[in-house]
Amino acid sequence: MIRAIVTDIEGTTSDIQFVHTVLFPYARQHLAAFVRENEADAGVAAALNAVREESGSAQASLDELITTLIGYIDQDRKSPGLKALQGMIWRAGYLEGQFTGHLYPDVLPALQRWQQQGLGLYVYSSGSIAAQKLLFGYSDEGDLTSLFSGYFDTGVGAKRETQSYRNIAEKIGLAPDAILFLSDIHQELDAAAQAGWHTVQLIRDAADNVSRHHQVNDFSQIKPESI
Repeated sequence: MIRAIVTDIEGTTSDIQFVHTVLFPYARQHLAAFVRENEADAGVAAALNAVREESGSAQASLDELITTLIGYIDQDRKSPGLKALQGMIWRAGYLEGQFTGHLYPDVLPALQRWQQQGLGLYVYSSGSIAAQKLLFGYSDEGDLTSLFSGYFDTGVGAKRETQSYRNIAEKIGLAPDAILFLSDIHQELDAAAQAGWHTVQLIRDAADNVSRHHQVNDFSQIKPESI
């Protein structure tokens, strides 16, 4: 019996284009000014030091760090320091009403129904936990954070590694076969299945012909009670 559902974000609950055409460009545009204005903030300073360590440039100046960070954005590098800074910049954008977090219209009714059925709802995304909470907290449908019991990012491991899903199951406190994972990427679902999880693949566009996972077009087609 399924007792918890863990969902991806990009391509699953939300259009991946929102991230690539709204969030990433916004962070890139505002990064230099944000870092210069907030260099003394403890969170910003910690993120910058993480970038120094990651880049192997312990004495890098602020301008050098900004150049490195812009390069990371252009490479779509999964840098913890960059993710932390992006989250801070996005928070300002959400608070100022520059954008709201995209959500497919089929998502909220399903999440509400599953919560009412007593299922635990969790998020697992490559974006930072702070960024996840912002997207759902300032979504097209309002603040949805009360629907979720927890959030996971790559701090528990990469999304295509089986051990990551074992780590999440341990943190949730459920047997693997009591958890359902939703994602649009079959390699992530492969890793979850190898950890003993149930899986459903969200296909918002063309079918994935190399996937072995059950595919649906929207959340209304997912029936945890029959899995």
